[in-house]
Amino acid sequence: MPVFGAVDFDAHEQVTFFHDKETGLKAIIAIHNTNRGPALGGCRIWPYPDEQQAITDVLRLSRGMTYKAAMANLPFGGGKAVVIADSHKDKSPALLRAFGKCVEKLDGCYITAEDVGTSVDDMVFIRETTSHVVGLPGGSGDPSPFTAIGVYDAICSAVLYRLKKSTLKGVTVAVQGLGHVGYHLCKLLAESGAQLIVTDIETELLERVVKEFKAESVSPEKIYGVEADVFAPCALGAIINDVTLPQFKCVIIAGSANNQLECHAHGEILAEKEILYAPDYVVNAGGLIDVYYEGPNYDLDVVRAHVRGIHDTLLDVFHKAEELKISTSEAADLIAEERFRSISHPEIAVSL
Repeated sequence: MPVFGAVDFDAHEQVTFFHDKETGLKAIIAIHNTNRGPALGGCRIWPYPDEQQAITDVLRLSRGMTYKAAMANLPFGGGKAVVIADSHKDKSPALLRAFGKCVEKLDGCYITAEDVGTSVDDMVFIRETTSHVVGLPGGSGDPSPFTAIGVYDAICSAVLYRLKKSTLKGVTVAVQGLGHVGYHLCKLLAESGAQLIVTDIETELLERVVKEFKAESVSPEKIYGVEADVFAPCALGAIINDVTLPQFKCVIIAGSANNQLECHAHGEILAEKEILYAPDYVVNAGGLIDVYYEGPNYDLDVVRAHVRGIHDTLLDVFHKAEELKISTSEAADLIAEERFRSISHPEIAVSL
């Protein structure tokens, strides 16, 4: 299991493996870069088939958080945690407390939050053994609605840039994944007059969205090839790959899933196919922005204003890509890298 030699290692500052015999906890916490501040990233609980896949995921997710925080102009670096377990069967208060102890051992270098397989309520148990956790009930709470707002604004930005439309009325959007973010996104899209094509591996979620928003449903394997203006991936990553690329019939890809490109070259292929790609770590920053403002002075209007900035940030990315004749993924990387590599610990107060 190579770590330093892994394709996705990308000069990570720290990768720590944790094990708790009593609860069976197997966790990996990766800290990619702390130039802008402590590493912030959620805790993902997932039944990885093998440890190498867990390592790959945590490295990719951690790196993405560095870029996300930089593009959102937040005083954070990038980090992530993965717990190798089935959240439906293995998750327990004891397991979460054990994970909190792992976070505490990093002495503030890493701050955790919810992610796939964890919830706002789970953060309460983690908080019992570490103070380095955000997204708590009574704090900023569930960040999913703000993530969805950011994705919605990203779609509006891309539609304006590519389709020259100032509204989403009549625009067809294919949404993959109807969890917390996907559901809220569908609600916003339906309210704006967009036509929805949706899919999810959980039938109950699919039926709910079809009923509430008059959406058309398709099987998970068919979502890539549907006729749509926008494809919005809101499930797991690496869904833009050699298999799916030939299937796309959309002109825009903008969704909340992390690490949508299986590799860098796929961003270039999208550009060659004239599919406008909204880089995921710009699009899905709404939740991160939300938890940044958590604290006694939490103000919804301030959070909304910051999240709404995703619209203009994406336009900057699109224009830079056009100007330099490069892919949008490369353009976003250039902007983010300039921000997190040129400074160390900006003088911005972190309200946690």
